[in-house]
Amino acid sequence: MLTDIDFMNRALDEARKAFDLNEVPIGAVLVYEGRILSQAHNAPIAGNDASAHAEMLTIRKACQKASNYRLTGAELFVTLEPCIMCAGAILQARLKRVIFGARDPKAGAVFSLYHILNDNRLNHQVDVTEGILQKECGEILSRFFKEKRIRADSTIK
Repeated sequence: MLTDIDFMNRALDEARKAFDLNEVPIGAVLVYEGRILSQAHNAPIAGNDASAHAEMLTIRKACQKASNYRLTGAELFVTLEPCIMCAGAILQARLKRVIFGARDPKAGAVFSLYHILNDNRLNHQVDVTEGILQKECGEILSRFFKEKRIRADSTIK
């Protein structure tokens, strides 16, 4: 049986794909009853779509596969803490659990800036586990933005 670490490693594989495509390296995997239903990586640049976050694409694919806009009982593994938009989609899809690697102090809507997934004023709450492969999830993002700054600095001179 696969573990949270195994699924997060799959999400990291997706993040690496995004990195190679010069997209912010975030990956997501949606699991239902221990099996991967869908997976994706960030693609807003390639798709000219501001909503093409890894979580959104993964949820869309899973809904299509399940022929249902509700994914009750499903778990979402994502390398970075979801933003407001993605947290909203997680609630709308009625996911059971979200597992993320690194916090996002600038846009995180699970713990960092907001607590959307556990706001009892809303009609659904989600179990959350954080910190799975946190170091690895944070490192790929740090490396991406460091390389981006180096490239930007070299073009200015």
